[in-house]
Amino acid sequence: MSRRKIQYNDYKVAVQQIILSSSDADYLDQLIHVLKDATNFNRTAGLIHGLSLYADEREADIERIGLTKHEEFLRSVNELQIVRQGTVSLTAEILKLNESIQESTERLAAQKEALVDTKAIRQNIAEASEALKESLKILHAVNGAHDLIKKKKYYGALKALDDLQNEHLIPTIQNKYATQLKLADIIQKSIPASQRAISEAVMTDLNTWLYRIRETSQFLGEVAFYHTELRRTRQKERKDTNEYLGAFKLNSAIELVFDESEEFDVLDNDELQVDFTPLFECLHIHEALGQSDKFRMDYASTRRRQKELLLPSHVNLMDEDDDSSLSSLLEGIAGFAIIEKATMRRTQNLRSSVDVDELWGSMCHSAIGLISKALETIDNAEVLLKIKGVIALFIQTMDGWGYSVAVLDSFLLKLFDKYAELLKRRFSDDFQEIVSTDDYMPMPIGNLDEYDKVVNVSWFTPDKPREELEFPCVLPFSQMYPLCCIDIRNFLNQFYFFSDDHFQHPNVIDDTLKKSLDELLSQKVCNSLVERLSSQYLGQIVQILINLEHFETACTELEQLLIAARSSTSAGGPIILNATEQFRGNKKTAEKRIFEVVNSKIDDLIDTAEYEWMATTLEEEPSNYMQTLTRYLSNIMTSTLLGLPREIKELIYFDALSHAASMILALPLSSDVKKINPNGVAALAKDVSFLAEFIDSLENAAILKQNLDELQQTVQLMQLEEPNDYYDTSIRNRKFGMVDPLNGPQLLEKLTHTVAGPPKPDRLANFSSRFGMR
Repeated sequence: MSRRKIQYNDYKVAVQQIILSSSDADYLDQLIHVLKDATNFNRTAGLIHGLSLYADEREADIERIGLTKHEEFLRSVNELQIVRQGTVSLTAEILKLNESIQESTERLAAQKEALVDTKAIRQNIAEASEALKESLKILHAVNGAHDLIKKKKYYGALKALDDLQNEHLIPTIQNKYATQLKLADIIQKSIPASQRAISEAVMTDLNTWLYRIRETSQFLGEVAFYHTELRRTRQKERKDTNEYLGAFKLNSAIELVFDESEEFDVLDNDELQVDFTPLFECLHIHEALGQSDKFRMDYASTRRRQKELLLPSHVNLMDEDDDSSLSSLLEGIAGFAIIEKATMRRTQNLRSSVDVDELWGSMCHSAIGLISKALETIDNAEVLLKIKGVIALFIQTMDGWGYSVAVLDSFLLKLFDKYAELLKRRFSDDFQEIVSTDDYMPMPIGNLDEYDKVVNVSWFTPDKPREELEFPCVLPFSQMYPLCCIDIRNFLNQFYFFSDDHFQHPNVIDDTLKKSLDELLSQKVCNSLVERLSSQYLGQIVQILINLEHFETACTELEQLLIAARSSTSAGGPIILNATEQFRGNKKTAEKRIFEVVNSKIDDLIDTAEYEWMATTLEEEPSNYMQTLTRYLSNIMTSTLLGLPREIKELIYFDALSHAASMILALPLSSDVKKINPNGVAALAKDVSFLAEFIDSLENAAILKQNLDELQQTVQLMQLEEPNDYYDTSIRNRKFGMVDPLNGPQLLEKLTHTVAGPPKPDRLANFSSRFGMR
């Protein structure tokens, strides 16, 4: 079997590209490309065969060139000989150069040894320089801390010292760097001194701040008072708009809600700014130094000393512009306390509530002591009212800051007691003066304006509408009544002025007012009027009775007014003034005194009666005393007693006529009268008849005339032609039932029919001259 001839691919182009590659990289790239196509051994063999052919061709070329270029080849050999000789000369020079290099090497070794020594020195210098740099860093940190102290950046300085220790000193000391150890040790020992310097510096700034705060306290309190006054005004405006809101006081939840829109920071406003930065910084520094407890104690001690400096030795309650005035004192305390409360709220654990409340209580007790001492010289109720106003403003301001004001409320109660006593004393004098200077005449009114003023201030219900009045006119009471009514209203108003704004004991005002008003009306008005009942002037007594009547009405009205004005905390039920019953009871005393005066006048008139019981002639006219008596009774009815109530007038008239009848009846019964003849009886009968006719002309004559029944029957008995008829029981009971059983026989025994001599001619003249009559 014949062998098949191996077929070779044409790799001539590939071999050519491989040979002509400009670099190994290109050669490999071409070779890899060809090898990728040589997927079997035959193709690889073809590539090798191609390369072998190329090599054979190149050898053939070289051989051809050698044979054809022989002269050139020889010339090249000659040139190589020349080059060889140059190489020998160069070798000699290289040997000489080698010797020179050996000499240089020895010198270089010496220089290298010197260089090694220099490197050691340089190393030492470098280490020293590095140590110096580290030391300079430490010193720079120290200087930086002290610069921060000078710039009052205390916390930064403290932080710098802390960084100095942590970053430089402690590592240096722990690693025991000999070059820095001593310096680090010295600086480490100076750190406490630097910290003390920072502490002292920050305390100096704090003390400056505290001094400024102390100087600012009064102004701070003034601003706080002003803000409270504005809140008062807004609350009053709300109350005027809505009565329901009047039940809520200042600092109540409702008031605070309504006032939320009027935000005001008393510590930061247009008038005043209180910066707490020095305090915060000082507190922060001491906390960083671990001295918080010491700082708290020092701060508390400083504030206690400042509190003592804040309180003066005395307070002036009269001069509001004085530095020692009450306003200045309370404004200073308020500002101090506000700073304390703000400090407690803005810091943690610096000021405890116990410390703050203790200082507050101490200042309140000191202020109360100063005010109490100064109150001893105050005798003006208006001044006390102003004092109360300032204290109330102080209480409301501090109550809003959460302070307890119980001790101040208790002090206001004592202040009110003094205020009530001064009011009572002043109005007591006023009432006394009004009562003592009154003219006790019906009050004249000239025009409608005067009438309206009097009616508006008095508890008085006119009989006629004001449109029907004619002026001038007179009112039933005297001018003391409206003057007292004005004082009573002022007394009420000034009592309740004390409860304005702030007073936690309105029931005390109600009770004290009732008691004081009762005492004033009873002792200074009623008793004073009763004392003047001793007057003999009937018109004054009648006017006192009328005044008592109106004061009784005023007391009744006052009882209702006090019920309406009393606070919701007072006990319910009616209010009864003792003065009401006292005025009512003394009206009876005045009536009795009128009876006494009228009866006394009647007695005086009847005492002038000069009957001639044994007259020889008949009297043609009533006796002068009887005419004067009836004229007197008529006059007092139409003038003096005119202002009295109808029932009182009738009672007085009834009593006067009864008394007159008794006194007239007593004339013939007198022991001085021994005998009575018919002429004497006729004269008596004429006078009794004249009196009866006078009574007939009066209102209620039938009732009033009953007073004459006994007198008339007695006169009729004396006119009997047969006196023995009296002893007939049936006749006596029918005709003389009103005659006293003892008087009848006595008069009958005096009767005689004997006529005496003529009457004395000067009897009428004596009577007329005695009473000033013509």
